[in-house]
Amino acid sequence: MKILFIGGTGEISTAVSKLIISSNDKLYLLNRGNKNHLLPKGAEYLIGDINNEKAIKQLIKDLYFDVVVNWIAYTVEDVKRDYRLFNGHTKQYIFISSASVYTKPIVKYPIREDHPIGNEYWEYSEHKHQCERYLNRINSKNFNVTIIRPSHTYNNEKIMTIIKSETAPYTIIDRLINGKKIIIPGDGTSLWTITYNEDFAEAFVKVLGNKETYGETYHITSDFVYTWERINEILCENLNVVPNIIHIPTDFILKYAPSLTGDLMGDKMWSAVFDNTKIKGLAKGFKAKTTYEMIAPIALEKLLKNSNKKTIDTAFNKWYDNIISEYQKLTN
Repeated sequence: MKILFIGGTGEISTAVSKLIISSNDKLYLLNRGNKNHLLPKGAEYLIGDINNEKAIKQLIKDLYFDVVVNWIAYTVEDVKRDYRLFNGHTKQYIFISSASVYTKPIVKYPIREDHPIGNEYWEYSEHKHQCERYLNRINSKNFNVTIIRPSHTYNNEKIMTIIKSETAPYTIIDRLINGKKIIIPGDGTSLWTITYNEDFAEAFVKVLGNKETYGETYHITSDFVYTWERINEILCENLNVVPNIIHIPTDFILKYAPSLTGDLMGDKMWSAVFDNTKIKGLAKGFKAKTTYEMIAPIALEKLLKNSNKKTIDTAFNKWYDNIISEYQKLTN
């Protein structure tokens, strides 16, 4: 098969790229070439900006792909552009959506693909929802659409924590090492599914070029379920420190951090437990085998040994400690 990835250097797509290259399929990567150090060897690179529609149309004018996967489509305009570009240049178009599109609160567990979608709390999720609606309308025998909904996926460098600094992940590790309080929203008992990127890749490649997947939607997640409290404990165990958790209601946190409404109210405050029967029926024998207990020590070692990454976000710490202080005043 000839497979085109738009993007291809993210946490999930990098693992998938490596798996495809190890097979007999031909992988093309279309991106701007800004992350050359992440590009896997063995792929063919098409350098260009997908948002420059005129240039991309010229770039692919003589190319035809069995599959096109867009890892970086977020709005309806993105997928409409893709339809204009790739209709007639591919048999299958795969849209990477998100498991956060499911309507909150979740009314029935485990979550299946037919659960109602439409997330009023998170603009990101609602945009993904609208993309799905558009693509389902234009799905045809000449432009077959497959929708994939990943949940929380990670690699061997990711430090898992529910509230974090986006620019300096070491900030939370520094707090753990120094015994500072770590916020867990709610009572810490909600369940959360996390999926290692290489496990995701093993199931995802079974979708590529598979006629059975045309017009279908799948979520791909692991069956490993944790509480956020347990995820924090795993980090503490590897750092040989004692957890120092403070439980703060989500509503209280959002008073001081309204920008987290989508991430918390629209996603992480609800249990996320998935029924993977559909993807397992397609990817025979698929079973996620990687736990966070296996990856946390690797991720921590990478971070602790890299002096360039051991930076602390002082603004984040100030904001974080202020939430803790205000909550303690209220409860005292």
